[in-house]
Order: sequence, then C-alpha cells, then structure tokens
Amino acid sequence: MINMTTPKVKKHAVKGFTVDVPFLLALVSLLVIGLMMVYSTDLDASLRMLKEPGYVFQRQVMWVALGLASMIFMTFFDYHNFEKLVVPFVIVVIILLIAVLVRNEVQFNSSRALFSGSVQPGELAKVAVILYLSVWLSKRNYEQLSDYRSGLISFMIILAAVAVLILLQPDISASVTIFALGIMMFYLGGGNWKHIAMLSGIFGVLGLLAIQFYTTGRVRVAEYLNGLQDPTLGSYHMRRAFESVIKGGIFGVGLGNANTKYTGLPLPHTDSIFAVLAEETGLFGTFILIALYIVLIWRAYKIAQNAPDRLGSLMAFGLTGWIVIEALLNIAVVVGLFPIAGNALPFISSGGSSMVTTLTAVGIILNISRQGAGLKIQERSQTSATVDLRRRDWRRSVSGADRYTRAR
Repeated sequence: MINMTTPKVKKHAVKGFTVDVPFLLALVSLLVIGLMMVYSTDLDASLRMLKEPGYVFQRQVMWVALGLASMIFMTFFDYHNFEKLVVPFVIVVIILLIAVLVRNEVQFNSSRALFSGSVQPGELAKVAVILYLSVWLSKRNYEQLSDYRSGLISFMIILAAVAVLILLQPDISASVTIFALGIMMFYLGGGNWKHIAMLSGIFGVLGLLAIQFYTTGRVRVAEYLNGLQDPTLGSYHMRRAFESVIKGGIFGVGLGNANTKYTGLPLPHTDSIFAVLAEETGLFGTFILIALYIVLIWRAYKIAQNAPDRLGSLMAFGLTGWIVIEALLNIAVVVGLFPIAGNALPFISSGGSSMVTTLTAVGIILNISRQGAGLKIQERSQTSATVDLRRRDWRRSVSGADRYTRAR
C-alpha cells in the first residue's frame, strides 16, 4: 500500500520564486477580459444602481487591485499555517453567515450579503470549506475515512453546518456548490466508495427537497425543463441570453456594441456577463475565454500533482475544482444547459466577494507551486493503506487509488 499521510518536510526557507508562466498569463488575460466586459456593461449597470456612469467599473478595478494584493500575500504565506488558522476562519465565516440571516438584507428574493451588498459570506464559505476539509482529510488515512463514525458522520457534520446556513438565505446554487465541493474533496482524500455513493445520494435527496421547499427553485427548474423542450417557453433570462448568443454569431458585433444589455438582459455585469461577451465577440471570443480557463486549470492541476505534501495537493485540487465548478455552472446557465443559478463567472463577473476570494485562492495555489518547486520531499513509505495524490503513486493499483489514474 502507498502512504497518504503528510510527509515530514524540512523546515527551511524556499529560496527564489519559480513562476508558472502559462498559469499567470492565462490569469492576467482573464482579468483583462473581465475588466473589458465590466466596462462594456458599466453604463447600464451603474444607471440601474442609480449611480454615475463608471461607478461599477471603478469599483471592479478596486476589487481586482484588492484581490491581487491578497493573491500576492497568499503566494508568500506558507499554506501549512492554515492547519492552525482554518478552525478560527471557519468560525468567523459561520458567524458571518448567521449575521446575514439576522440582518436579512433582501436582494433578488434572497438575503446573501452584508454592508449594502458589498460582502457575500457565501463566497468566503466556499474557500473555508475547501481549506478546512483539506486539513481534515490530510490528517486521516484510508482506514479512518472508511469508519462511519470518524469518517462519513464527522464529514457530514462539517459540510452540513455551512451548507444549511447558506440554504436558509436562500441560496440554492451556493449550497449545491458547497455539497459538490465536499463530495469532490472526500473523493480526492481517498474516501470509501460506499460513503461517496451515500453522500451523493443524500446530496441528491436534499437538493430535491430544497427545490420543492423553495418556490424560486421550483419555478427555475420548471422553466428550465420547458426551455429544453422549446427555447421560446424558457425563462425570460434564458430567452434573453439565447438572444445575445445568436446575435453574436461567429465573430460578434464588436466590443461595446451589444444591445441586449440595454434592453432587459438580467444582470449583464454579473450572472449574464458571458452572454454579453458572446454577443460582442461571438463564438470566437467565447472559445478564447474557455481556452484560457483550460490553460489555467491545466497548470493548477499540474501544481496540485507536484505539491510538496498531501495537504498541498488537496488544497490545490480543491481550489481548482471550485473555479471549474463556478465557471461551468455560469456558462451552462447562459447556454441553457442548467437551470438559472447565481454563480459568478470567475475573474470576469463584476463583484467584490467573488473576485477577492477567487484571487486569494489563486495565491494559495501559487504558494503551493512555489513550495513544490523549492523543497526536497522525502520518499514516501510503501506500507500504509492510504493513497498518495501525487502522480508518481497514481500508477499503483491500490485501494482508493483508481480514481486518480484516470485523471492523469
């Protein structure tokens, strides 16, 4: 069997800084495209908010600057420190989630934010869950995860505490993301297949109950199913998004020339910004955007493979998976492959909470990359019943390891 426990790494300083050039180029390109699209939608968005033209774009520039500062800090902040800090971080996030419910600042039929919509603790909760579960899973071997009491039940308590608070806002899409991240982390951590299947079943049942309990969820699913049969019977949001994509054609109508953002396209600067990009740059522009995401995810995936220890691998995979889920859900909603959800398009959509937390996550990934390039890792023992996330051990056929072999 292969050791999955965190190896003892020599505590010496990492000298120099190895830059993953494709990763950074893809990130910078996405941020530039995001600022261009927010600028394109600024006039309509600012006027809808009863602000002067330029208000939304200026705030987005501020959020990008703040996010980059956080990213740089996290790049040089040893991710191992989260082993001590993650519990206080989760407690703070839970307090903020409770504060959201108490304050009850309703926007778009839900209460998700604090301070006049500027801070959404749900975004912080996603990162907190990933970091907490990374630390929690890194300290447990395969036998411990296979035990119901120390494995599945403990894991469910951790996950449910955050997901339920978000669901009460209500924010079904964020709750779905939290559960999806939890199952993904349990899978990557070497969880028992039976437990993974059970978690997926519980997740599915809770999702169906949430949709039935909340009117918004029932309406959105019904409109989505109608739209699959006939696009003209879909929701207003879906129809307007389709209109943007169709108008864009192959090469688009030109930057700044989209008109659906002025004629009722819901939330063109946030949830529907991909539709605006499709209209202004066409399929050509959307393919470039998707290609940039693929490059970013590919490089982050390689960073996770080459992480110096299991904790780093779990964090990098988890944070990368979060970015993937957010991007897929947003794009899938615009093209009618998923019911309307409130997920932002990473690095593109306007919004401070999403931008700052996502760039902070990128900083953690870069820190893992930095340490993976600068430290010598001792060879891992071949006697434990657990699984190493690094690629060199994925070739082995051991309990719980098959899931990684296919990912190579």
